Amino acid sequence: MKPRNRQERQRARRRGIAAETLCLWLLRLKGYRILARDLRTPVGEIDIVARRGQTLVAVEVKRRGRMEDAADAIGTAQRRRIQRALGWFAQRQPDGERLAMRFDAMLLGQGAWPRHIRDAWRGEVR
Repeated sequence: MKPRNRQERQRARRRGIAAETLCLWLLRLKGYRILARDLRTPVGEIDIVARRGQTLVAVEVKRRGRMEDAADAIGTAQRRRIQRALGWFAQRQPDGERLAMRFDAMLLGQGAWPRHIRDAWRGEVR
């Protein structure tokens, strides 16, 4: 359900920023180097762009009341936009042509610790 008024939208945005911040720190603890946050490109947006070794990772953060709802919130069109945006970002990296690309999701439910799904487009959970 989308927020109806300005206050609800602001509260939802603050919760989203808090969720992204938590996920960003968890990724750092896992050894990822954060390259960008809230990246807006001409072809799409990415919540977090990180790198670990020779892998460039686009991380989509979703926070909902239930973990299942968070997982369902990433649609096909959004995945395509994220893929295009990561390709755009990779082209601008000095070694971008040599990097592997991966698309992860970090899901947050009410009162639950974030769940990191590596290679989320294939459904591998780690």
